[in-house]
Amino acid sequence: MTDQEEKTVFTLTGKQKKFLKGLGHHLTPLVSIGKEGLTDNVLKATKQELLARELIKVKIGNSSSINKKEAADLLPAATESTLVQLLGKTMLLYKENPKRDKEQRLSLPR
Repeated sequence: MTDQEEKTVFTLTGKQKKFLKGLGHHLTPLVSIGKEGLTDNVLKATKQELLARELIKVKIGNSSSINKKEAADLLPAATESTLVQLLGKTMLLYKENPKRDKEQRLSLPR
């Protein structure tokens, strides 16, 4: 991870990651990375879903031109989100949205 990425990516504690994994377990992937890889549309959709939900799953298709490790590095950096988990070809991403109502925001353990 470069110095620039460390500044934009929110660092989660082990306890917070475990909490988010529990919340993300039942989620269905809202964004799919297809054969074109990380296109502008994929980035735009990911940013929109993160703003709306804070925690989302992203599925990397079998025919995707980008491998899962690359996607797990590039997508969080491009969307200024945090990779919570990479399980198989599914990523769990988190990005805090302070503009959401307090009742709708995810409250992370300290």
